[in-house]
Amino acid sequence: MQLTWKSIAPVPTSQEFLDIVLSRTQRRLPTQIRAGFAISRIRAFYLRKVKFTEQTFSEKLGAILESFPRLQDIHPFHSALMNTLYDADHFRIALGQLSTAKHLMEQIARDYIRLIKYAQSLFQCKQLKRAALGRMATITRRLKGSLEYLEQVRQHLGRLPSIDPNTRTLLICGYPNVGKSSFLKSVTRADVDVQPYAFTTKSLYVGHFDYKYLRFQAIDTPGILDHPLEEMNTIEMQSITAIAHLRSAVLYFVDLSEQCGYTIEAQVQLFHSIKPLFANKIVFLVVNKIDVTRPEDLDPARLTLLESITQSGEVEMLRLSCHTEEGVMEVRNQACERLLAARVEQKLKNASSGAAGKDVTDILNRIHVSRPIGGVEREPFIPDAVRNKKKYNKEDPERPRLERDIEAEEGGAGVYNVNLKKNYILENPDWKFDKIPEIYDGRNVYDFIDPDIEAKLAELEAEEERLQETGFYDEDEDIEDESEVEIRSKADYIREQRQLIRNAARSKKSLKNRAIIPRTKGQGKKLSEMQEHIGGKLGFDTSAVAARARSKSRGRTSSRGGDEMEMDDGPAATKERNVARAKSRARSTNRRDDGITNDGARSKAEKLARLNQKKMNRMARQGESDRHTPASLPKHLFSGKRGMGKTDRR
Repeated sequence: MQLTWKSIAPVPTSQEFLDIVLSRTQRRLPTQIRAGFAISRIRAFYLRKVKFTEQTFSEKLGAILESFPRLQDIHPFHSALMNTLYDADHFRIALGQLSTAKHLMEQIARDYIRLIKYAQSLFQCKQLKRAALGRMATITRRLKGSLEYLEQVRQHLGRLPSIDPNTRTLLICGYPNVGKSSFLKSVTRADVDVQPYAFTTKSLYVGHFDYKYLRFQAIDTPGILDHPLEEMNTIEMQSITAIAHLRSAVLYFVDLSEQCGYTIEAQVQLFHSIKPLFANKIVFLVVNKIDVTRPEDLDPARLTLLESITQSGEVEMLRLSCHTEEGVMEVRNQACERLLAARVEQKLKNASSGAAGKDVTDILNRIHVSRPIGGVEREPFIPDAVRNKKKYNKEDPERPRLERDIEAEEGGAGVYNVNLKKNYILENPDWKFDKIPEIYDGRNVYDFIDPDIEAKLAELEAEEERLQETGFYDEDEDIEDESEVEIRSKADYIREQRQLIRNAARSKKSLKNRAIIPRTKGQGKKLSEMQEHIGGKLGFDTSAVAARARSKSRGRTSSRGGDEMEMDDGPAATKERNVARAKSRARSTNRRDDGITNDGARSKAEKLARLNQKKMNRMARQGESDRHTPASLPKHLFSGKRGMGKTDRR
């Protein structure tokens, strides 16, 4: 259910409405009619212009109609409140005028579109368009009063409080200056103006509070005077509307000290006057300002008059003093208790009277509480460890050490870092503080590493150095064992590659902060480099690879000189050759002869081109030779916001 209407968009004035629609029409469909245009094209342009203007008017008016609430679709309380504040008839008439204007504009657009379809000239189309837009503008100007009224209603609707008619509600009413706003300010956080004079509250104020984990709303109503309903003003009618339409607990405040300016007799008479509005509601008589006058202090006649309100038994008397805060919370709690009980009873009554009543009864019949045989009382079981647990005392030196105590001992916040590993539950407690976590059966990677591996590696390196110093790896031509020769060659190769890797790592580290070499540099490889690497270093036969590369390369004529298969040219030379070839080909091209076999074919093609262009010229269409702007650019798109000048260019 919608409770507030703060999202309603502002309603423009009639002149602003007109400027918005016509400016949007000119932006979307700027006038671009030139001499030579076919009449069908001219008609289509003005048809689009009239249709777009009508659609824009309808869209804007429809948005305004949809944004405002419909009185028949909202809660009766909100409907009656709007009737009190804005006059429902005036509100309906204003919305009805907008709806009528929308239908009139649609009819005008249909009539003038039918006329423009049969217009015979540009002048007729333009005049019909001006007449259509002029009539729409006239209708918009006649909406001046309705649009201004709806804008005022929108602003006031946005300031209304959010009142939920169906939630738990405490409604505070009574004569002016009896302490209603003070009570609302005491039990809620509502920002209510409290002053020592009457009619301080001129509208409904809402505050919220929680009781037993439930949200309640309390509504402070303006003061009511005891006179006929038709003589009440708008301020008093807001209170009457809230009392009549809200399901709530009513707190009727009275001031026995008469500091409010009204006698006890007048306050009791007002209660009996508005008592019909309290039907089917919980009503409390709240005596305020008991710090000044209590009911016991009254004379018997006035006390009897006051008790006439509660003698029926339906109204309960409560007492409080907003000045000393005496009894404020007790009044609130008692009212909330009665309201909750009444709401639960009403829901059960509705459930039992409807189709769900049988289900509720069945569920209640199934609920059974088992009791021990013989009336034995079963006490709750509390473990001894919990029962005998020592209470924590900060002054006790033997108290259990908390994490906070450990933090204070080891440097405090910012220095101490909590150790989460000490609470790990593992098979072996020694595994808790391993640097490498457990991965398999309580073991980690470090458990599988030989602890003497570094010493053994140092021994191997020392032995290797000793063998090198004794010349064990020196070349010896007398070695006949092929396996020994192969081992030595592999050792040399490994030693060489190891040194290359170290050099590459050093160069990479030194180039870390330098500019990166472009990707295009160094990508091309010459055939000779490939043969040297594959054949020389890797020991493969490269004859087949070189033959295939030569077969795939582009041949050259002998007139250019040099070797026909010069594979070692760099990318720069290849680029220069391509540029030179493109220039020479461009110089030898004649656009008149391209694709033409003889002179007859050329004359035939030129004749066809002239015939096609003649048709384009007759239709005022642009052709291949047109390089000018076919229509002037609309000035309003480039000259900024329109000033106070003429508007006939629309």
